[in-house]
Amino acid sequence: MPPVPARWKGHCQSGEAFNASSCNRKVIGARYYRSGYEAEEAATEVFSFISPRDSSGHGSHTASIAAGRYVSHMNYKGLAAGGARGGAPMTRIAVYKTCWDSGCYDVDLLAAFDDAIRDGVHILSVSLGPDSPQGDYFSDAISIGSFHAAARGVLVIASAGNEGNQGSVTNLAPWMITVAASSTDRDFASDIVLGNSANFTGESLSLSEMDASARIISASEAYAGYFTPYQSSYCLESSLNSTKASGKVLVCLQADSSTESKLAKSKVVKQAGGVGMVLIDEADQDVAIPFAIPSAIVGKEIGNKILSYIKDTRNPIAKISRAKAVLGSQPAPRIAAFSSKGPNAVTPEILKPDVSAPGLNILAAWSPAAGKMQFNVLSGTSMACPHVTGIAALIKAVNPSWSPSAIKSAIMTTATILDKNRKPITVDPSGSRGSAFDYGSGFVDPTRVLDPGLIYDTQPTDYKAFLCSIGYDEKSLHLVTRDNSTCNETFTTASSLNYPSITVPGLKDSFSVTRTVTNVGKPRSIYKAVVSNPVGINVTVVPKRLIFNSYGQKIKFTVNFKVASPSIGYTFGFLTWRNRNARVTSPLVVQVASSSSGLLR
Repeated sequence: MPPVPARWKGHCQSGEAFNASSCNRKVIGARYYRSGYEAEEAATEVFSFISPRDSSGHGSHTASIAAGRYVSHMNYKGLAAGGARGGAPMTRIAVYKTCWDSGCYDVDLLAAFDDAIRDGVHILSVSLGPDSPQGDYFSDAISIGSFHAAARGVLVIASAGNEGNQGSVTNLAPWMITVAASSTDRDFASDIVLGNSANFTGESLSLSEMDASARIISASEAYAGYFTPYQSSYCLESSLNSTKASGKVLVCLQADSSTESKLAKSKVVKQAGGVGMVLIDEADQDVAIPFAIPSAIVGKEIGNKILSYIKDTRNPIAKISRAKAVLGSQPAPRIAAFSSKGPNAVTPEILKPDVSAPGLNILAAWSPAAGKMQFNVLSGTSMACPHVTGIAALIKAVNPSWSPSAIKSAIMTTATILDKNRKPITVDPSGSRGSAFDYGSGFVDPTRVLDPGLIYDTQPTDYKAFLCSIGYDEKSLHLVTRDNSTCNETFTTASSLNYPSITVPGLKDSFSVTRTVTNVGKPRSIYKAVVSNPVGINVTVVPKRLIFNSYGQKIKFTVNFKVASPSIGYTFGFLTWRNRNARVTSPLVVQVASSSSGLLR
């Protein structure tokens, strides 16, 4: 790496198992924050290093995804061996450690945002968020901190959350990029071979293998003590009878809403003498786990076939192989089942998530302090977020003067809603077609982001007008902005924010939205509007052609929505500005109001 730029104002804090001298030309800043932790957890034992050092592995994993340098020997205990690098390997890293064993505290998060902005970072990657959507934009520290970052030209990218339900997406503010998680075309899998020669594949990171086939039973048959067969079917702690389970492969269940560790279930089976486990995940999340014994996770469909085999066979047997890396086994990308989904619970007029990126079974760097290995496989929107961070860093390097919203627009409008087979992106577990509530504008496409053609640019004053339009008064605004902002300039509705996606909830009859695009492509260029109408909605665009004569030229256009045939729920379409060289695509999301409660006219 070249020398650290003179403009950098950050520094490295020393602490337990970490010296300031540990920083270098790659890791140029390292701070930690404990005020909130100490105020809330003063009497508890601390297991994390009291320093910027990573004791959990999560920070190392996400940082390497965004900006890791090339390594030739990357693997997970021999699996998926090969060379790899992060998204922007020449990007420098500054670490702001705000989370501890008991969680993250707002005062620490806000202090970290303040320091990062003052230090001179260009992009903040925030792989964390509240447990559920907040009631307003200023009820959580990430929303507040990212507002100040955006106002000072710092782009914030955050994870969408791992709840997986409709309306569960978090990090909802329009001034940040919110990232959903999707799959890649690589799986970590183990084979389950039954006595009737049926072969099923399940997700696993278990590197042990059964020496021979063994009897396979439902865990409900091995119930112990005061536990019922139903309870033991979930392989709860102490629920299995070792006499019944010993030497057998057990089929255990994992409920949709269960918070119990899948790894813990394999330990329960092992403790009872079981030699293998098939775990039926009712949520079909496809997340690979490093189990304590030969094990594999299957969905409900395959799980029911295995249970039927057990029921219909006098002496059912099975053998589970060690895990292997499998390439190209399924269409990719697919949206991960755990990835939190829209609509936006605070302001439905702003589509969230914004985009999707790889977040399922991601191999990346690991902290040796969190386990004696250099690399690990994790799943979550935490892993998807830094994929977008790396792409944003590349855009910033090529276009250093671009605003955070310009970079965001380039990422969103060049995303794709097609998988590698050119078919619509699907959603686990059903394989049904996804929507903008699953993937936002689509799956990020790094090959197109540097030449988006047009961008939707937004200034900090626009965000203030947006807040005024949704009911914030000047007193509330000042508590956050810390300036003399007024609500003299406001929008008619929140849909008027110059956002790269367009969402119209509660459409009663007709409604119009105005947007402004800036030419960042060829100085002389013409774009034509191509519309895919949401079901039951007629969409017209005025003007239908945009004629640019110079770089940086701005042109306004209006999108008109008209109810053609009322439908229930949200419908989805898209608007693309197209020419020979570029496609600038925005999702169109419309909800028709019921006859008794129209919101928009």
